[in-house]
This record gives sequence, structure tokens and C-alpha cells, in this order.
Amino acid sequence: MIYQLISTNLFWQSVLFDLYLKSRLIGALSSCAFLFYVNSSTFFLFFYIKKKLNKLAFNRPNIVSNTEAPKDYVLPNPPTDGISQLAFSPVADYLAVSSWDNQEREKIFVRIYEVNSTTGSALGKALYPHEAPALCCTWSKDGTKILSGGADKAGRMFDVTTGTAAQIAQHDAPIKCIKWVDSGTSPVVATGSWDKTVKYWDMRMSTPVLSVNLPERCYAMDLVFPLMVVATAERHVVVYNMLNPSQVYKTAQSPLKWQTRTVACFINGTGYAIGSIEGRVGIQYLDEKESTASFSFKCHRENNVNVYAVNAISFHPLHGTFSTAGSDGTFNFWDKDSKQRLKGFSTINVPIVATTFNRNGTIFAYGAGYDWSKGYQQPTYQTQQTKDAVYLHSVKEEDVKPRPAKKR
Repeated sequence: MIYQLISTNLFWQSVLFDLYLKSRLIGALSSCAFLFYVNSSTFFLFFYIKKKLNKLAFNRPNIVSNTEAPKDYVLPNPPTDGISQLAFSPVADYLAVSSWDNQEREKIFVRIYEVNSTTGSALGKALYPHEAPALCCTWSKDGTKILSGGADKAGRMFDVTTGTAAQIAQHDAPIKCIKWVDSGTSPVVATGSWDKTVKYWDMRMSTPVLSVNLPERCYAMDLVFPLMVVATAERHVVVYNMLNPSQVYKTAQSPLKWQTRTVACFINGTGYAIGSIEGRVGIQYLDEKESTASFSFKCHRENNVNVYAVNAISFHPLHGTFSTAGSDGTFNFWDKDSKQRLKGFSTINVPIVATTFNRNGTIFAYGAGYDWSKGYQQPTYQTQQTKDAVYLHSVKEEDVKPRPAKKR
């Protein structure tokens, strides 16, 4: 944009220059070029504003007015090392927590808590062991069984009605992801492993009913029937239709440039969100007619200088809005349809590694602990007395309810 001003008046020159400086100070301009050309009768001011508008980016609301410090309840007796996944029961406020914790020699437990949504408290109710770090957990549709997989290469099932545990799956490498598949006929369990396979198990049988190969190791997996999305190493994304699980429905490369950390399906099964170590999230629609609506956006960054991994994405079960949580110790609520952040929370100074909503979206649980994003070097927060914790956040309706798109 070029403005030509015919003037030799030093007053107007100083006013314009003052306005330019103020615009820089308030951050109204992303970059500016400023050129004077003066001859005997004319003063030209070329004021070029280059403002990079990404139509795929979220409208960021005022950080001061839309960010607050979380004041949340801490679960008693949490795992003391490496929380890997959180999962709420689909029928009651029971929370399963898998981790690397090995407080008891050669035993690593999946813990189950009863959450009181009225008082905002929780009580440990049960636990069952793995022989190596438990990397994932989920529930059956009726809430009577907890399923988990781990570095012991085994998938295990805990029956909450009888209090008994049993092995139901086996891989040649650690099981990174586990999901309950309820097709309405005979339910099965799907396990994704670092052995580059997804296997389907009838819990009454010792061998899988189906095994499919992946292009690489399974890093993340989510399922909203009939959609299942598997994200692997080397940024591969494999989509399955659970009505025909033996055949790949669609394959793609992640829209993000760096390693995938998490994936989550839309609640209506029309697409998925994917997060990576680069502080970026991709929103992907599966239908070709809607694919042009797919987009990516930046998050969990400090002035684009410090970039943090997006460790977890969870969709609200009623509204379809979603959360992101990252290595910067913050979590945010977003609306993918209006492309805006709904609510942000300031850092808890410890990476957030896992998140989940309860069945009606009134409780948001998040697990904190070191995610090895800094490698073997021990961060300062690890010297604190409580370095790993699970928090319960009471969700306000206005923080997660969809909003109209902002006018540009």
C-alpha cells in the first residue's frame, strides 16, 4: 500500500514518523518498510505494510483477558513417574491412569480413581500390574472393563466388577495404543504396536482375529466408530473404516513437518486433529468435498522463539470443541469451526503429557510430568517434591461452547 503525500511541512513528517513508531511499539505491524524520497518540491512517503495473513490460522484473542492460571484439584497418590495416558469411563466418573511408575519392584500399575464431580475430589479405588511401563489405557463401552498396553508387549484387561486382570493381547514389540471397537455385534480390542502392526483381539481367544501391517511404528491412535486413525513414525497417517478393518481406507502424510505426538478423531467421525513436536496442530477432513477446509495452526509457542511439543489433543464429547496441551505446561480450548481459541491457561511449569474429558465434558483431567523433550538433562522442576501429578479441572460451559466466527 503506497501513500503519496505532497508536503514539505516538517510537522507532518514528524507526526507520521511518530505514528510509525507507535504502530511498531503496539505490535500492530508484523513488518514494515519505510522509504523517503525527497526532491525540490515533493516529499514521497512509501509506507509498505507487510502483514502475513494466514487464512488457516486461528484468531487469537487478547492473551491477558483470555488466559488465567488453572486452580485445579490434584489427585491423591498419583503415579510417581511418567504418566502416559488418562481415560474416563464412558458411563461414570472413574478415571484410569497408565504410567511408567514402578514403586513396587518389577511391577508397574494402572491406577483407577473414583472422581466426585460434586466435591471436586477423587479417591483411589483399584490398581492392576504390568511387567513393564504401561503406555496406554482405555475403557469398554459399558464401563465394566479397563484395557491397557505396555512395554511388556502385552495387552491386559481389568474387570472392575470382579477385580480380576488377565492378558488379552501380545505383540513382538511394546503396545503403544489400545482401543475398544464396538461394532454392535461382537466387540473386539484393537492394539497398535511398535512392531508396525495393528491387531484385533477377541478377548476370549489367545490369537488375534485380524492383523494388519503399518508403514512404520505406531505412535498414536484414536477411534470414533467407524473411523480409526493411526499415526506412525515418519509422519505416516493410516485411516481405517471399522466396517472393513482389513482394508486401508486412506493413507496420507501428516500435514505437519515434524514428528507426530498425538491424534484425535472428531466426535462425528468426519476427520481428525493431529499434533506434532513443532508446536503445531493440523485439522484434517476426510471427505474430498470438505478437504479444502483442512488447515493447520501454531500453538504452544513463546513468541515463536521457544517452540514446544503438542503432547495431547482431546475433543469435548458434547460440543466438539477440543483441547491441546503441551511441553510448555499449558492447555487451551479451541473451536475448529470458527478457527479461534476459546480459553487459555497459564503454564503450570511442568509439561502436560496426557488429557481427557469425562463423559459429559464437565471435568477435564490432565497429567503432568517430564516428557523428555529436553533429553536426559534434568529440568529444574524435577527437583521439586511433586514432579508428576494428575489434575482435575472443572470445565465452564462458556470456555468450551462453540462461538461464531470472528469478522475479519
